[in-house]
Amino acid sequence: MAEASNIGNRMDDHALEAVPDDQRQNWLKITWSTAGIVTTLIQLFIGALVTFVAGIKIGILAGILVTICGALIGWGAGHIAFRTGLSSSVMSRAHGFGTRGSAVLALVYGFMIIGFLAVENALLYKGFLFYFGLPDTIGARFVIYGILTIAWILLTAFGFKMVTKVSSIALVGFLLVLLYMVIDVIATSGQSWSSVFQFGAQMPPEALKAMGADTDAGKFAFAVNVLIGSAGALALVDADLGRYARTSRDIGLAALFGNIAMDLVMLIVGGVVMYAGMGQIVEYHVTVGGLTQQAAQAMALQSPDSIAAAFIIFGGIIGTILMILAQSKAQVLNTYSSSLSLTALCDALFNWRPGRIVFVIVANLIACIMLVGSILDWFNSFLTVLGILTTCFAGIMISDYFIVKPIQRSRGQHNPPVPDINWSGIVTLVVAFVLAHYVLNQYIHIEFFTSLPISIILYPILRLATAGK
Repeated sequence: MAEASNIGNRMDDHALEAVPDDQRQNWLKITWSTAGIVTTLIQLFIGALVTFVAGIKIGILAGILVTICGALIGWGAGHIAFRTGLSSSVMSRAHGFGTRGSAVLALVYGFMIIGFLAVENALLYKGFLFYFGLPDTIGARFVIYGILTIAWILLTAFGFKMVTKVSSIALVGFLLVLLYMVIDVIATSGQSWSSVFQFGAQMPPEALKAMGADTDAGKFAFAVNVLIGSAGALALVDADLGRYARTSRDIGLAALFGNIAMDLVMLIVGGVVMYAGMGQIVEYHVTVGGLTQQAAQAMALQSPDSIAAAFIIFGGIIGTILMILAQSKAQVLNTYSSSLSLTALCDALFNWRPGRIVFVIVANLIACIMLVGSILDWFNSFLTVLGILTTCFAGIMISDYFIVKPIQRSRGQHNPPVPDINWSGIVTLVVAFVLAHYVLNQYIHIEFFTSLPISIILYPILRLATAGK
């Protein structure tokens, strides 16, 4: 009975309660996860997209800015999680949104992470089809997606320690294979290392103009807007993982290294490999796929699928191992964070607490449903919107913890009651998002430059003016 109880506790993993002090971890163990969740094929594709639109130099400058901002936001959210021991969705109840109001964060964040879970599954599926030369059939989908879903459930079921172990092993293997691939691709491309690290925008002028990226300022804004979406989600992941930190410094370092991995390492590697290897990719599609030169060039960067194909073309079995390592660790972490969000969501709305393991399964089933029809295309079209929302969530929670709560304590309100719905947080979220995405976007092209400051400034004004009323 005692052993069964221990297994149940590991599976539940303190989803709705504070993590005990004796289960806290150092920065290195947490970094396996913050870096592991972002070193994926989708982030390599984003890196290639950003650098092909902006050029490698402007892309790196945008990556540096987002790394700094993302690390600070992640540290702020992670510090709150470290202090409270709670996941992002649960800690938002007392810090910004209220008990039932926190369902907004849990819903948006959960949808975003489950969407990433579905996207990464689709990339793995396309990679397997490409490697084995299989047709895209109902049977192939059922078998491959079924195996992947079962794998993520089993690897995530036993909580943070299992997630950390999978991430650490997979991340080391991924980085080693990735280093080999970069050296091999550049060596066989016939280009020098210096030329590969100096390429400019690769998109046609008409395409750049359509994206608003026909000037250096436009290219920089485009790059930042694309990168900040993932950084906002990572800040909430930092909170989910920061509840296990021993000190604020531990989660601060983990947040920093996670953002470096995402916005610099993946950006540079994705851009360099696709640029240096473009000739080989096009030649492969022409000789093996029977495509015309123009069609092969168009296919090379049309979707994240091209990244999976590229690494298989370059590396064969090694490239396939890279693909599996890159995706497996991220999928375990995506499943973990999405199960925490769904647990908090159902608790906040329905007071239903079946245990986190139930939502590990539910998250993967929803991800499978998102693979049907054009749902993933719909999800991808919302990524910029979701990125703005997640930065707003983090900004409001940081503002509540570091500004509102100290002022309330100075006024003698040491334990103010948690409202059912904190309308100050909800209103701030709506105002910040609408102004950033619809009203001021023509003037301030980098949208989180609007949404984040408004979230941090407006929330304390509304909350302190209405608290106790």
